[in-house]
Amino acid sequence: MSHGPRSGLAAVSSALLAMSRHLEVRDVLKTIVASARELLDAQYAALGVPDDHGGFAQFVVDGVSDEQWKAIGPLPRQHGILAAMLHEATPERLADVREDPRFEGWPSAHPDLVDFLGLPIRDGEEVMGALFLANKNCPKPAGGCGFTADDEELLGILAQHAAIALTNARLYERSRELTIAEERSRLAHELHDAVSQKLFSLRLTAQAAATLVDRDPARAKGELQQVAALAAEAADELRAAVVELRPAALDEDGLVATLRTQVQVLDRAHTARVTFAGHGVKALPAAQEEALLRVAQEALHNALRHAAADHVDVTLFRRGTGAVLRVTDDGRGFDPRTVRRAGRHLGLVSMRDRANGVGGTLTVESAPGKGTTIEMEVSGG
Repeated sequence: MSHGPRSGLAAVSSALLAMSRHLEVRDVLKTIVASARELLDAQYAALGVPDDHGGFAQFVVDGVSDEQWKAIGPLPRQHGILAAMLHEATPERLADVREDPRFEGWPSAHPDLVDFLGLPIRDGEEVMGALFLANKNCPKPAGGCGFTADDEELLGILAQHAAIALTNARLYERSRELTIAEERSRLAHELHDAVSQKLFSLRLTAQAAATLVDRDPARAKGELQQVAALAAEAADELRAAVVELRPAALDEDGLVATLRTQVQVLDRAHTARVTFAGHGVKALPAAQEEALLRVAQEALHNALRHAAADHVDVTLFRRGTGAVLRVTDDGRGFDPRTVRRAGRHLGLVSMRDRANGVGGTLTVESAPGKGTTIEMEVSGG
């Protein structure tokens, strides 16, 4: 990510804006490390977030290839200079880190570090992590450190903003966890209501069939056919709920594969034809991918359960650095002018909230008897 030194207010501003742009903790950590290495023109940079057991919950590096990182082995423990930065919470600027009495060595595949600049990332009294740079790309004074007092001051400013960015990212992830919990609660209520009603109807119909089987076999046969239909509808509700309750596939498989799988499941579970096409979409920020998935699920839910659609087409395609999701059905449609009533019934308000929450846009086109098209666009990273 780093291509050489940058200096001046514009470079600092660019680094700070980059840190504030991301919402995922891991993305923020990577941006902090890459920005610090580029701004101070160092060969290596790293940031460790401590756990509660003497190690690091996360450790991000810049300037080391993936192959080198794998060869180095497990994450470091909190010892030596790293421990000093975390526990003493003071900056460290050294001409040769290997000559410091606290130095305890490193694995054989570890790059050789010489001049060193490190400091803690703090939020009040809490030390959130340790940020350090090594091997400044400049002529070193005899026996001196390539990093200067100005470098230390600049890294201190960067660390202050890094603390803000990390705090925001943590708050975002916590709110996202709460949103997922609320989503699961909503689905549980939906599942309970829908399936309970179906099972109650199924029980009454089965009882009616049992009383008719001897005295009116023809009517009993009709009631049993209704039992089969109700059982099939209950199974549809269960299958759809299972699909919606599996967001983990998004992290494992990506948005395109997750949408394709869910559409295939719905196509098998419903009489309507459900299709999916994805065109050239690259990986998007996790928050945008989750919002697109949830809007697609809501739109599919509407088309299959409320619109009586025979065909539902889901497409996802690239537009600029972002993506566009389009869900089109040939169902009964509705009048968008009655959006206050339809918005609550069809989840349009929550879909718009999801789109707005990740900086995206949502458009809805529909008319009675003409089907519905829901389109969501996000800008990408």
